Amino acid sequence: MIPFLDLKKQHELFREEIYSKLERVIYESSNFILGEEVDKFEKEFADYCGYRYGIGVNSGTDALKLALKAYDIGKGINDEVILPVNTAIPCAMAIKDAGAEVCFVDVNDNYLIDVNKIEEKINEKTKAIMPIHLYGRACEMDKILKIASKYNLRVIEDCCQAHGTRYSGQKVPIGDIGCFSFYPSKNLGVLGDGGMVVTDEEEVNNKIRLLRNYGQSTKYYADILGINSRLDEIQASVLRVKLKHLDEFNNKRRENAKMYNHFLQDVKKIKIPDYNPENIYHLYVIRVEDKDGKSRDGLMNCLKSKEIGTRIHYPIPLHLQKALSYLNHKEGDFPNAEKFAKEILSLPMYPELTKKEIYEVCKNVYDYFDYD
Repeated sequence: MIPFLDLKKQHELFREEIYSKLERVIYESSNFILGEEVDKFEKEFADYCGYRYGIGVNSGTDALKLALKAYDIGKGINDEVILPVNTAIPCAMAIKDAGAEVCFVDVNDNYLIDVNKIEEKINEKTKAIMPIHLYGRACEMDKILKIASKYNLRVIEDCCQAHGTRYSGQKVPIGDIGCFSFYPSKNLGVLGDGGMVVTDEEEVNNKIRLLRNYGQSTKYYADILGINSRLDEIQASVLRVKLKHLDEFNNKRRENAKMYNHFLQDVKKIKIPDYNPENIYHLYVIRVEDKDGKSRDGLMNCLKSKEIGTRIHYPIPLHLQKALSYLNHKEGDFPNAEKFAKEILSLPMYPELTKKEIYEVCKNVYDYFDYD
């Protein structure tokens, strides 16, 4: 059996160190909310990203929502945020929860927002662009920032799959503010939910700190209306252990991607991702066209029969999600995202994958396509 993701292997590596951290939080400090571990991790992760401030929150979704609120996006009755249509539903939910509306843009061949289609979506209601650094690959940030500057828009980067991803040598985020998730499956994952906002802007930092804690500057004294969205001490302590190994694990993912590409390069009926050393390969995503009796779903079922785990990221473009049907989009509105949703398949990808396991996955891909 080769699972799509095996968190047990990674946690076994840190068993003693994690237990030591948990014991200290539980039995020594017994301070579970906004304590020393959160303070230290916020600084360590902000330093890792190259930013002045880090604000720990409950999830990546809340990170996006609070970033929008920090810029007062959603206060205007018709505020819109530009979002690529090939991403997970929480991105759209964060925009809605902040009080703004979603404006979709199709994606390019790398599954990222098509920068050539952004300007045609901008109008007087547009307040921000939310690029998604999907699968561990960075968007074309120089072009996005140029467009944002031209129209005086905020750029709120979704880095939830991009812990350590670089663009032109610089770690993301590149612009005003970046939002991260520490969901267990992420390159830097925790034992539950968690998120972070990083920024260089002191005013934004101060506002998000208020927003995440009921709007309180002092306990029981609320300055603004906020919510409960705090990274807890236990999760922060585990993240501090893992952060020290993040670059090492990202490098292992890159090595795994190289092996996949080497083993799969002769399978002409699939499209493999280009190798990019700035990509941290949160996911390894191939495409399979439905032709000659072969299909993505056929390959997925074949691998499943061999006890090899796969996933589809993502099976339904956001404009066709039932929850967003009120936007009145239809099939054909975003052809690239719709085409890719029928073809993409994520193969097992995590640092602890062995060369033997990757070879076994690839061998079964070859077998499905009847290669000798």
